Amino acid sequence: MHSVGGRCVFASEWDKNARISYEANYKEIEPKLFKKDKNGNYLYFNEDINDVIPSEVPDFDICCGGFPCQPFSVAGLKRGFDDTRGTLFFNIANLVREKINAGNPPRVLFLENVRGLKNHDKGNTLNVILATLDELGYGYSYEVLNAKYFGVPQNRERLFIIAWYKKLVDVEQFKFPYGIAPDGSTIYEKEKLKEGTLPTHVSDIFEPSEITEEFTISDKMWEGHKARKERNKLMGKGFGYSLFCANSTYTSTISARYWKDGSEILIDQSDNGLNPRTLSPVEAGRLQGYRILGNGWEHPECANNQNYNESNPEFKIVVSKKEAYHQFGNSVAIPVIKRLAEEIVKQLM
Repeated sequence: MHSVGGRCVFASEWDKNARISYEANYKEIEPKLFKKDKNGNYLYFNEDINDVIPSEVPDFDICCGGFPCQPFSVAGLKRGFDDTRGTLFFNIANLVREKINAGNPPRVLFLENVRGLKNHDKGNTLNVILATLDELGYGYSYEVLNAKYFGVPQNRERLFIIAWYKKLVDVEQFKFPYGIAPDGSTIYEKEKLKEGTLPTHVSDIFEPSEITEEFTISDKMWEGHKARKERNKLMGKGFGYSLFCANSTYTSTISARYWKDGSEILIDQSDNGLNPRTLSPVEAGRLQGYRILGNGWEHPECANNQNYNESNPEFKIVVSKKEAYHQFGNSVAIPVIKRLAEEIVKQLM
């Protein structure tokens, strides 16, 4: 939201390493967010969302949030706010409700989740969320968007819910951006995606080869991957490793478990007589659209594309490799969020 002039007035994050990354990268652009009281406690950088006192949260125009897929205990056929108690979505909804009751309703809710939310618990989870938004006085639109159409070489689908307070915003629907055209313009019709989007190659994210050699997997791990894939194939399962080359258009989805063995995204090095390698932490971040300088680029011209040029803030990795992989696997794809932010300001603010 900073890219469209937004200012963050409150944030909540419980993971201690994510908090370290958050403060290291955003304190300079939003110093007030990290202000502390006389006892050294953060005033606006909350840790446990269950401890949030809505009246102490500064008023805000847009609520940005993600939450896990948690099944709701449906009370009869109500399927609304009361059914969300005990979940992290309830904390978000309760904060919004309290702001409404205090006379300061958030204008827009910008929510993100995995694609599977649509069918989670046979569709009940999404139905309760949408019913809750309606109960709070919000109109909404939702859509699954794929990062590979927004200029990053990753096949990553996520569900986005954009909601607006109907007493403040008089619209019938939110017009989603489905991708970015080669000329940088926004694509608003799904059928036009086949006409072409920003071109990508996996090598767009590569650090120099002399740096990435250390990420080559061992013979033992490579043999293990191949054996497991063959075993799963015989059992009718699709689980195994995924191998990509420099010229691949995109990779599969990077996950929070990538640090374990990197099996979902391995880079082929057979031309050099080597086993495949995993992505470096820097490359994992670039795969999500972060501008991370690292040790430079295998192809220097990639440093000037829309995600990595100097118009984007530099992101610094300040945690261990394991935690960096974990955080980037959990992250949103930055170009998708930026394009949605532009449309929120244009259509709903």
